[in-house]
Amino acid sequence: MKKLLIANRGEIALRVMRTAKRMGIATVAVYSEADRNAPHVRTADEAVLLGPAPSNQSYLVMDKVIAAAKQTGADAIHPGYGFLSENAEFARKVEAAGIIFVGPKPHAIEVMGNKLAAKEAVADYDIPMVPGIEEAITDVELAKEIGDKVGYPILIKAAAGGGGKGMRVVENREELKEQMERAISEATSAFGDGSVFIEKYVTSPRHIEIQVLADSHGNVVHLFERECSVQRRHQKVVEEAPSVPLNLAPALRARMGEAAVKCAKACDYLGAGTVEFLLDGEGNFYFLEMNTRLQVEHPVTELITGVDLVEQQILIARGEKLAFQQEDLKIRGHAIELRVYAEDPLNNFLPSIGTLEVYRLPSGPGIRVDDGFEEGMDVPIYYDPMIAKLITYGANRGEALAKMREAIDNYHIKGIETTLSFGRYVVGHEAFISGNFDTGFVKNHYSPEAILEEREEEQRIGALAGAMAFEEALQQLRVPN
Repeated sequence: MKKLLIANRGEIALRVMRTAKRMGIATVAVYSEADRNAPHVRTADEAVLLGPAPSNQSYLVMDKVIAAAKQTGADAIHPGYGFLSENAEFARKVEAAGIIFVGPKPHAIEVMGNKLAAKEAVADYDIPMVPGIEEAITDVELAKEIGDKVGYPILIKAAAGGGGKGMRVVENREELKEQMERAISEATSAFGDGSVFIEKYVTSPRHIEIQVLADSHGNVVHLFERECSVQRRHQKVVEEAPSVPLNLAPALRARMGEAAVKCAKACDYLGAGTVEFLLDGEGNFYFLEMNTRLQVEHPVTELITGVDLVEQQILIARGEKLAFQQEDLKIRGHAIELRVYAEDPLNNFLPSIGTLEVYRLPSGPGIRVDDGFEEGMDVPIYYDPMIAKLITYGANRGEALAKMREAIDNYHIKGIETTLSFGRYVVGHEAFISGNFDTGFVKNHYSPEAILEEREEEQRIGALAGAMAFEEALQQLRVPN
Protein backbone atom coordinates (compact mmCIF):
# COMPACT_ATOMS: atom_id res chain seq x y z
CA MET A 1 0.00 0.00 0.00
CA LYS A 2 1.71 3.14 -1.25
CA LYS A 3 -1.11 5.64 -1.70
CA LEU A 4 -4.36 5.82 0.30
CA LEU A 5 -7.49 7.71 -0.73
CA ILE A 6 -9.72 8.71 2.18
CA ALA A 7 -13.34 8.66 1.02
CA ASN A 8 -14.51 11.09 3.68
CA ARG A 9 -14.15 14.62 5.01
CA GLY A 10 -13.45 16.63 8.14
CA GLU A 11 -11.91 15.25 11.29
CA ILE A 12 -11.97 11.57 10.32
CA ALA A 13 -10.19 12.28 7.02
CA LEU A 14 -7.48 14.16 8.92
CA ARG A 15 -7.32 11.40 11.54
CA VAL A 16 -6.66 8.73 8.91
CA MET A 17 -4.11 10.94 7.14
CA ARG A 18 -2.06 11.39 10.32
CA THR A 19 -1.51 7.67 10.70
CA ALA A 20 -1.01 7.06 6.97
CA LYS A 21 1.69 9.74 6.79
CA ARG A 22 3.43 8.32 9.85
CA MET A 23 3.47 4.94 8.08
CA GLY A 24 5.00 6.50 4.94
CA ILE A 25 1.82 6.19 2.87
CA ALA A 26 0.88 9.04 0.53
CA THR A 27 -2.66 10.38 0.92
CA VAL A 28 -5.43 11.54 -1.41
CA ALA A 29 -8.34 13.69 -0.26
CA VAL A 30 -11.69 13.96 -1.99
CA TYR A 31 -13.94 16.95 -1.46
CA SER A 32 -17.16 18.66 -2.44
CA GLU A 33 -17.46 22.26 -3.55
CA ALA A 34 -18.48 23.18 0.01
CA ASP A 35 -15.22 21.72 1.33
CA ARG A 36 -12.87 23.26 -1.24
CA ASN A 37 -10.90 25.14 1.46
CA ALA A 38 -11.23 22.54 4.22
CA PRO A 39 -8.11 21.47 6.19
CA HIS A 40 -8.31 17.84 5.02
CA VAL A 41 -7.95 19.03 1.42
CA ARG A 42 -4.79 21.03 2.17
CA THR A 43 -3.29 18.33 4.38
CA ALA A 44 -3.42 15.54 1.78
CA ASP A 45 -0.68 15.03 -0.79
CA GLU A 46 -3.30 15.24 -3.54
CA ALA A 47 -6.96 16.20 -3.68
CA VAL A 48 -9.78 15.54 -6.14
CA LEU A 49 -13.05 17.45 -6.46
CA LEU A 50 -16.05 15.10 -6.46
CA GLY A 51 -18.89 17.51 -7.19
CA PRO A 52 -21.46 19.85 -5.65
CA ALA A 53 -22.00 20.23 -1.91
CA PRO A 54 -24.87 17.75 -1.38
CA SER A 55 -23.38 14.38 -0.40
CA ASN A 56 -25.56 12.52 -2.91
CA GLN A 57 -23.74 14.44 -5.63
CA SER A 58 -20.25 14.08 -4.15
CA TYR A 59 -19.21 11.90 -1.20
CA LEU A 60 -21.89 9.28 -1.82
CA VAL A 61 -21.25 8.83 -5.55
CA MET A 62 -19.29 5.56 -5.61
CA ASP A 63 -18.09 5.79 -9.20
CA LYS A 64 -16.68 9.29 -8.63
CA VAL A 65 -14.73 8.13 -5.58
CA ILE A 66 -13.31 5.11 -7.39
CA ALA A 67 -12.48 7.25 -10.44
CA ALA A 68 -10.56 9.63 -8.13
CA ALA A 69 -8.55 6.68 -6.81
CA LYS A 70 -7.70 5.53 -10.33
CA GLN A 71 -6.86 9.06 -11.45
CA THR A 72 -4.35 9.54 -8.63
CA GLY A 73 -2.99 6.00 -8.63
CA ALA A 74 -4.25 5.25 -5.13
CA ASP A 75 -4.03 1.53 -4.43
CA ALA A 76 -6.29 1.62 -1.36
CA ILE A 77 -9.43 3.40 -0.09
CA HIS A 78 -10.26 4.09 3.56
CA PRO A 79 -13.98 4.95 3.97
CA GLY A 80 -13.79 6.50 7.46
CA TYR A 81 -17.24 6.38 9.07
CA GLY A 82 -20.59 7.49 7.70
CA PHE A 83 -21.06 8.06 3.95
CA LEU A 84 -20.02 4.81 2.17
CA SER A 85 -18.27 3.11 5.09
CA GLU A 86 -20.95 0.45 5.61
CA ASN A 87 -22.03 0.07 2.00
CA ALA A 88 -21.41 -3.49 0.77
CA GLU A 89 -21.89 -2.47 -2.87
CA PHE A 90 -19.15 0.15 -2.55
CA ALA A 91 -16.77 -2.41 -1.01
CA ARG A 92 -17.49 -4.76 -3.92
CA LYS A 93 -16.89 -2.03 -6.50
CA VAL A 94 -13.60 -1.07 -4.86
CA GLU A 95 -12.41 -4.67 -4.92
CA ALA A 96 -13.61 -5.12 -8.52
CA ALA A 97 -11.53 -2.09 -9.50
CA GLY A 98 -8.43 -3.81 -8.11
CA ILE A 99 -8.19 -1.42 -5.17
CA ILE A 100 -7.78 -2.43 -1.51
CA PHE A 101 -10.80 -1.63 0.65
CA VAL A 102 -9.61 -0.79 4.17
CA GLY A 103 -12.46 -2.51 5.94
CA PRO A 104 -14.34 -5.80 6.13
CA LYS A 105 -15.41 -7.93 3.21
CA PRO A 106 -18.75 -7.09 1.52
CA HIS A 107 -20.42 -10.19 3.00
CA ALA A 108 -19.73 -9.08 6.59
CA ILE A 109 -20.98 -5.55 5.85
CA GLU A 110 -24.15 -6.96 4.32
CA VAL A 111 -24.90 -9.40 7.13
CA MET A 112 -24.18 -7.02 9.98
CA GLY A 113 -25.78 -4.06 8.20
CA ASN A 114 -29.22 -5.57 8.74
CA LYS A 115 -30.10 -6.03 12.40
CA LEU A 116 -32.19 -9.14 11.76
CA ALA A 117 -29.57 -10.78 9.54
CA ALA A 118 -26.97 -9.97 12.22
CA LYS A 119 -29.05 -11.67 14.91
CA GLU A 120 -29.48 -14.70 12.68
CA ALA A 121 -25.72 -14.84 11.99
CA VAL A 122 -24.79 -14.94 15.68
CA ALA A 123 -27.69 -17.15 16.79
CA ASP A 124 -25.56 -20.31 16.83
CA TYR A 125 -22.87 -18.75 19.03
CA ASP A 126 -24.81 -18.69 22.31
CA ILE A 127 -24.89 -14.89 22.47
CA PRO A 128 -27.72 -13.42 24.61
CA MET A 129 -30.51 -11.68 22.66
CA VAL A 130 -33.25 -9.31 23.79
CA PRO A 131 -36.61 -11.17 23.78
CA GLY A 132 -38.66 -10.35 20.68
CA ILE A 133 -39.40 -11.44 17.15
CA GLU A 134 -36.56 -12.41 14.83
CA GLU A 135 -38.21 -11.37 11.58
CA ALA A 136 -39.17 -8.11 9.89
CA ILE A 137 -42.85 -7.17 9.87
CA THR A 138 -45.14 -4.35 8.73
CA ASP A 139 -48.42 -5.85 10.02
CA VAL A 140 -49.82 -3.84 12.96
CA GLU A 141 -52.11 -6.63 14.16
CA LEU A 142 -49.21 -9.08 14.27
CA ALA A 143 -47.20 -6.44 16.13
CA LYS A 144 -49.97 -6.27 18.76
CA GLU A 145 -49.80 -10.04 19.26
CA ILE A 146 -46.04 -9.86 19.68
CA GLY A 147 -46.34 -6.96 22.11
CA ASP A 148 -48.83 -8.89 24.24
CA LYS A 149 -46.50 -11.90 24.27
CA VAL A 150 -43.25 -10.05 24.99
CA GLY A 151 -44.79 -7.58 27.44
CA TYR A 152 -44.70 -3.78 27.41
CA PRO A 153 -42.80 -1.57 27.03
CA ILE A 154 -41.52 -2.73 23.64
CA LEU A 155 -39.12 -1.22 21.13
CA ILE A 156 -39.86 -0.93 17.42
CA LYS A 157 -36.68 -0.73 15.34
CA ALA A 158 -36.00 -0.35 11.63
CA ALA A 159 -34.44 -3.57 10.32
CA ALA A 160 -32.15 -1.72 7.91
CA GLY A 161 -31.42 1.32 10.03
CA GLY A 162 -29.23 3.01 12.56
CA GLY A 163 -28.66 6.37 14.22
CA GLY A 164 -31.99 6.23 16.06
CA LYS A 165 -34.04 6.51 12.86
CA GLY A 166 -37.14 4.32 12.61
CA MET A 167 -37.01 3.63 16.36
CA ARG A 168 -39.95 4.00 18.75
CA VAL A 169 -40.56 3.01 22.36
CA VAL A 170 -44.17 1.83 22.87
CA GLU A 171 -45.48 1.91 26.42
CA ASN A 172 -48.82 0.15 25.86
CA ARG A 173 -51.03 -1.60 23.29
CA GLU A 174 -53.17 1.48 22.62
CA GLU A 175 -50.30 3.55 21.19
CA LEU A 176 -48.69 0.74 19.18
CA LYS A 177 -50.53 1.40 15.89
CA GLU A 178 -49.55 5.08 15.72
CA GLN A 179 -45.94 4.50 16.79
CA MET A 180 -45.47 1.60 14.38
CA GLU A 181 -46.81 3.62 11.45
CA ARG A 182 -44.39 6.42 12.34
CA ALA A 183 -41.46 4.00 12.59
CA ILE A 184 -42.31 2.42 9.21
CA SER A 185 -42.65 5.83 7.56
CA GLU A 186 -39.36 7.07 8.99
CA ALA A 187 -37.53 3.85 8.07
CA THR A 188 -38.87 4.00 4.51
CA SER A 189 -37.78 7.61 4.16
CA ALA A 190 -34.31 7.08 5.68
CA PHE A 191 -33.37 3.65 4.32
CA GLY A 192 -35.82 2.82 1.52
CA ASP A 193 -36.96 -0.15 3.60
CA GLY A 194 -39.98 0.12 5.91
CA SER A 195 -39.63 -3.26 7.58
CA VAL A 196 -39.27 -3.20 11.35
CA PHE A 197 -38.84 -5.70 14.13
CA ILE A 198 -40.00 -5.75 17.71
CA GLU A 199 -38.16 -6.56 20.90
CA LYS A 200 -38.65 -6.12 24.61
CA TYR A 201 -37.59 -2.66 25.74
CA VAL A 202 -34.88 -3.08 28.36
CA THR A 203 -35.55 -0.39 30.95
CA SER A 204 -32.64 1.60 32.39
CA PRO A 205 -29.94 -0.16 30.34
CA ARG A 206 -26.37 0.88 29.77
CA HIS A 207 -25.07 0.98 26.20
CA ILE A 208 -21.76 -0.89 26.13
CA GLU A 209 -19.76 -1.59 22.99
CA ILE A 210 -16.72 -3.79 22.50
CA GLN A 211 -13.94 -2.97 20.02
CA VAL A 212 -12.68 -5.95 18.01
CA LEU A 213 -9.83 -6.49 15.55
CA ALA A 214 -9.69 -9.46 13.16
CA ASP A 215 -6.97 -10.32 10.65
CA SER A 216 -7.02 -12.57 7.58
CA HIS A 217 -5.11 -15.30 9.43
CA GLY A 218 -7.92 -16.27 11.80
CA ASN A 219 -6.86 -14.08 14.74
CA VAL A 220 -9.55 -12.09 16.55
CA VAL A 221 -9.08 -9.99 19.70
CA HIS A 222 -11.17 -7.49 21.61
CA LEU A 223 -9.81 -4.21 22.97
CA PHE A 224 -12.24 -3.93 25.88
CA GLU A 225 -15.32 -1.77 26.16
CA ARG A 226 -16.58 1.74 25.68
CA GLU A 227 -19.43 3.19 27.73
CA CYS A 228 -21.83 5.03 25.39
CA SER A 229 -24.90 5.58 27.55
CA VAL A 230 -25.11 9.39 27.42
CA GLN A 231 -27.17 9.93 24.28
CA ARG A 232 -29.63 12.36 22.78
CA ARG A 233 -32.17 11.08 20.24
CA HIS A 234 -30.55 7.62 20.50
CA GLN A 235 -27.23 9.07 19.32
CA LYS A 236 -24.11 9.15 21.47
CA VAL A 237 -22.71 12.42 22.82
CA VAL A 238 -20.34 11.38 25.63
CA GLU A 239 -18.32 8.15 25.61
CA GLU A 240 -15.68 6.74 27.92
CA ALA A 241 -13.40 3.77 28.40
CA PRO A 242 -13.38 1.70 30.47
CA SER A 243 -16.95 1.39 31.83
CA VAL A 244 -17.49 1.92 35.56
CA PRO A 245 -19.66 -1.19 36.18
CA LEU A 246 -17.31 -3.43 34.19
CA ASN A 247 -14.37 -2.17 36.21
CA LEU A 248 -16.19 -3.66 39.18
CA ALA A 249 -17.01 -6.91 37.35
CA PRO A 250 -13.96 -8.21 35.43
CA ALA A 251 -15.65 -11.59 34.84
CA LEU A 252 -18.57 -9.84 33.12
CA ARG A 253 -16.10 -7.82 31.02
CA ALA A 254 -14.42 -11.06 29.93
CA ARG A 255 -17.78 -12.64 28.98
CA MET A 256 -18.80 -9.61 26.93
CA GLY A 257 -15.40 -9.55 25.23
CA GLU A 258 -15.70 -13.24 24.35
CA ALA A 259 -19.21 -12.64 22.95
CA ALA A 260 -17.89 -9.82 20.77
CA VAL A 261 -15.13 -12.05 19.41
CA LYS A 262 -17.73 -14.72 18.60
CA CYS A 263 -19.79 -12.13 16.69
CA ALA A 264 -16.75 -11.25 14.59
CA LYS A 265 -16.11 -14.92 13.86
CA ALA A 266 -19.78 -15.47 12.97
CA CYS A 267 -19.50 -13.20 9.93
CA ASP A 268 -15.85 -13.95 9.07
CA TYR A 269 -14.95 -10.41 10.00
CA LEU A 270 -11.86 -8.54 8.82
CA GLY A 271 -10.44 -5.33 10.27
CA ALA A 272 -11.74 -3.08 13.04
CA GLY A 273 -15.34 -3.46 14.12
CA THR A 274 -17.56 -2.79 17.11
CA VAL A 275 -20.12 -5.05 18.74
CA GLU A 276 -22.83 -3.23 20.68
CA PHE A 277 -24.66 -4.59 23.72
CA LEU A 278 -27.28 -3.49 26.23
CA LEU A 279 -26.38 -4.14 29.85
CA ASP A 280 -29.14 -4.19 32.47
CA GLY A 281 -28.87 -3.52 36.20
CA GLU A 282 -28.60 -7.23 37.03
CA GLY A 283 -25.52 -7.82 34.90
CA ASN A 284 -27.38 -9.36 31.95
CA PHE A 285 -26.20 -8.24 28.54
CA TYR A 286 -27.89 -8.52 25.14
CA PHE A 287 -26.55 -8.29 21.60
CA LEU A 288 -27.71 -5.18 19.73
CA GLU A 289 -25.75 -4.97 16.48
CA MET A 290 -22.29 -4.84 14.95
CA ASN A 291 -20.85 -1.72 13.32
CA THR A 292 -18.58 -2.73 10.45
CA ARG A 293 -16.32 0.33 10.49
CA LEU A 294 -14.22 2.57 12.65
CA GLN A 295 -16.34 4.25 15.33
CA VAL A 296 -16.48 7.96 16.05
CA GLU A 297 -15.45 7.19 19.62
CA HIS A 298 -12.42 5.03 18.75
CA PRO A 299 -9.91 7.48 20.38
CA VAL A 300 -10.88 6.48 23.93
CA THR A 301 -9.92 2.88 23.15
CA GLU A 302 -6.65 4.01 21.59
CA LEU A 303 -5.75 5.96 24.72
CA ILE A 304 -6.42 3.16 27.23
CA THR A 305 -4.74 0.42 25.15
CA GLY A 306 -1.96 2.30 23.33
CA VAL A 307 -3.13 0.76 20.04
CA ASP A 308 -3.54 2.94 16.92
CA LEU A 309 -6.73 1.49 15.42
CA VAL A 310 -6.27 3.15 12.03
CA GLU A 311 -2.78 1.67 11.81
CA GLN A 312 -4.22 -1.76 12.60
CA GLN A 313 -6.88 -1.32 9.89
CA ILE A 314 -4.16 -0.57 7.34
CA LEU A 315 -1.91 -3.44 8.44
CA ILE A 316 -4.81 -5.90 8.31
CA ALA A 317 -5.86 -4.63 4.87
CA ARG A 318 -2.28 -5.28 3.72
CA GLY A 319 -2.69 -8.90 4.80
CA GLU A 320 -0.48 -8.72 7.88
CA LYS A 321 -1.02 -10.69 11.08
CA LEU A 322 -1.98 -9.01 14.33
CA ALA A 323 1.24 -8.38 16.23
CA PHE A 324 -0.38 -9.07 19.60
CA GLN A 325 -2.70 -11.58 21.28
CA GLN A 326 -5.54 -11.10 23.76
CA GLU A 327 -3.33 -11.58 26.80
CA ASP A 328 -1.01 -8.80 25.59
CA LEU A 329 -3.77 -6.18 25.82
CA LYS A 330 -4.22 -4.28 29.08
CA ILE A 331 -6.34 -1.35 30.24
CA ARG A 332 -4.20 1.58 31.38
CA GLY A 333 -5.87 4.71 32.70
CA HIS A 334 -9.19 6.24 31.67
CA ALA A 335 -10.38 8.28 28.68
CA ILE A 336 -13.52 10.36 28.04
CA GLU A 337 -14.78 11.79 24.75
CA LEU A 338 -17.26 14.59 24.11
CA ARG A 339 -18.66 14.99 20.63
CA VAL A 340 -18.74 18.71 19.91
CA TYR A 341 -21.77 19.20 17.68
CA ALA A 342 -22.93 22.40 16.01
CA GLU A 343 -26.20 22.11 17.90
CA ASP A 344 -28.06 24.24 20.41
CA PRO A 345 -28.60 22.28 23.65
CA LEU A 346 -30.95 25.04 24.83
CA ASN A 347 -33.20 24.47 21.81
CA ASN A 348 -33.71 20.70 21.66
CA PHE A 349 -30.25 20.17 20.11
CA LEU A 350 -31.34 21.69 16.81
CA PRO A 351 -28.52 22.32 14.26
CA SER A 352 -26.71 25.64 14.60
CA ILE A 353 -25.20 26.81 11.34
CA GLY A 354 -22.90 29.79 10.89
CA THR A 355 -19.32 31.05 10.82
CA LEU A 356 -16.71 30.12 13.41
CA GLU A 357 -15.91 33.69 14.42
CA VAL A 358 -13.77 32.38 17.30
CA TYR A 359 -12.34 28.87 17.29
CA ARG A 360 -9.58 28.19 19.81
CA LEU A 361 -8.66 24.72 21.00
CA PRO A 362 -7.66 23.57 24.48
CA SER A 363 -4.28 21.92 24.80
CA GLY A 364 -2.02 20.28 27.33
CA PRO A 365 -1.06 16.83 28.64
CA GLY A 366 -3.93 14.36 28.41
CA ILE A 367 -6.00 16.54 26.07
CA ARG A 368 -6.66 15.52 22.46
CA VAL A 369 -8.84 17.26 19.89
CA ASP A 370 -9.75 15.55 16.61
CA ASP A 371 -11.36 18.17 14.40
CA GLY A 372 -11.65 19.38 10.83
CA PHE A 373 -12.35 23.09 11.22
CA GLU A 374 -10.49 26.36 11.64
CA GLU A 375 -11.38 29.85 12.80
CA GLY A 376 -13.26 31.75 10.10
CA MET A 377 -14.70 28.65 8.43
CA ASP A 378 -18.40 28.17 7.82
CA VAL A 379 -20.16 25.12 9.26
CA PRO A 380 -22.08 23.77 6.23
CA ILE A 381 -25.67 22.57 6.39
CA TYR A 382 -25.06 19.57 4.14
CA TYR A 383 -23.30 17.18 6.50
CA ASP A 384 -23.30 15.74 10.02
CA PRO A 385 -23.18 18.61 12.56
CA MET A 386 -20.20 17.24 14.49
CA ILE A 387 -17.30 19.67 14.26
CA ALA A 388 -14.85 18.02 16.68
CA LYS A 389 -14.19 15.35 19.26
CA LEU A 390 -12.70 16.45 22.57
CA ILE A 391 -10.91 13.61 24.35
CA THR A 392 -9.16 13.62 27.71
CA TYR A 393 -7.00 10.95 29.34
CA GLY A 394 -5.91 10.43 32.91
CA ALA A 395 -4.36 7.82 35.15
CA ASN A 396 -7.86 7.27 36.56
CA ARG A 397 -11.44 8.38 35.90
CA GLY A 398 -11.30 11.28 38.33
CA GLU A 399 -8.26 12.70 36.58
CA ALA A 400 -9.83 12.27 33.13
CA LEU A 401 -13.00 14.04 34.36
CA ALA A 402 -11.00 16.94 35.82
CA LYS A 403 -9.12 17.35 32.54
CA MET A 404 -12.37 17.24 30.57
CA ARG A 405 -13.86 20.04 32.67
CA GLU A 406 -10.68 22.08 32.21
CA ALA A 407 -10.58 21.36 28.46
CA ILE A 408 -14.22 22.38 27.94
CA ASP A 409 -13.62 25.64 29.83
CA ASN A 410 -10.65 26.37 27.52
CA TYR A 411 -12.39 25.44 24.25
CA HIS A 412 -13.60 28.77 22.87
CA ILE A 413 -16.16 28.83 20.04
CA LYS A 414 -18.22 31.84 18.96
CA GLY A 415 -20.53 32.26 15.98
CA ILE A 416 -22.50 29.07 16.49
CA GLU A 417 -24.03 27.17 19.38
CA THR A 418 -22.35 23.89 20.36
CA THR A 419 -22.75 20.98 22.75
CA LEU A 420 -19.79 22.14 24.86
CA SER A 421 -22.15 23.52 27.52
CA PHE A 422 -24.06 20.24 27.54
CA GLY A 423 -20.82 18.30 27.94
CA ARG A 424 -19.81 20.56 30.83
CA TYR A 425 -23.15 19.84 32.47
CA VAL A 426 -22.74 16.07 32.02
CA VAL A 427 -19.23 15.78 33.44
CA GLY A 428 -20.21 17.98 36.38
CA HIS A 429 -23.36 16.04 37.23
CA GLU A 430 -23.32 13.80 40.29
CA ALA A 431 -24.94 10.88 38.42
CA PHE A 432 -22.16 10.87 35.83
CA ILE A 433 -19.38 11.49 38.35
CA SER A 434 -20.60 8.57 40.47
CA GLY A 435 -20.94 6.30 37.44
CA ASN A 436 -24.56 5.62 38.39
CA PHE A 437 -26.29 6.43 35.09
CA ASP A 438 -27.82 4.74 32.05
CA THR A 439 -29.25 5.60 28.62
CA GLY A 440 -31.95 7.65 30.36
CA PHE A 441 -29.40 10.22 31.56
CA VAL A 442 -30.64 13.03 29.30
CA LYS A 443 -34.29 12.25 29.94
CA ASN A 444 -33.83 11.91 33.70
CA HIS A 445 -31.34 14.66 34.46
CA TYR A 446 -31.02 17.18 31.66
CA SER A 447 -33.08 20.24 30.83
CA PRO A 448 -32.11 23.53 29.13
CA GLU A 449 -32.96 25.27 32.40
CA ALA A 450 -30.18 23.31 34.11
CA ILE A 451 -27.56 24.88 31.84
CA LEU A 452 -29.12 28.33 32.22
CA GLU A 453 -29.03 27.95 36.02
CA GLU A 454 -25.34 26.96 35.83
CA ARG A 455 -24.58 30.01 33.69
CA GLU A 456 -26.43 32.31 36.09
CA GLU A 457 -24.51 30.83 39.03
CA GLU A 458 -21.20 31.31 37.20
CA GLN A 459 -22.16 34.93 36.42
CA ARG A 460 -23.15 35.50 40.06
CA ILE A 461 -19.84 34.08 41.32
CA GLY A 462 -17.98 36.16 38.73
CA ALA A 463 -19.81 39.31 39.83
CA LEU A 464 -19.06 38.61 43.51
CA ALA A 465 -15.38 38.00 42.72
CA GLY A 466 -15.26 41.24 40.76
CA ALA A 467 -16.91 43.17 43.58
CA MET A 468 -14.47 41.72 46.13
CA ALA A 469 -11.49 42.61 43.95
CA PHE A 470 -12.84 46.13 43.49
CA GLU A 471 -13.35 46.54 47.26
CA GLU A 472 -9.80 45.30 47.96
CA ALA A 473 -8.43 47.80 45.44
CA LEU A 474 -10.38 50.60 47.13
CA GLN A 475 -9.06 49.58 50.57
CA GLN A 476 -5.49 49.74 49.26
CA LEU A 477 -6.12 53.21 47.86
CA ARG A 478 -7.52 54.38 51.22
CA VAL A 479 -4.50 53.28 53.23
CA PRO A 480 -2.34 56.42 53.86
CA ASN A 481 1.37 56.33 53.02
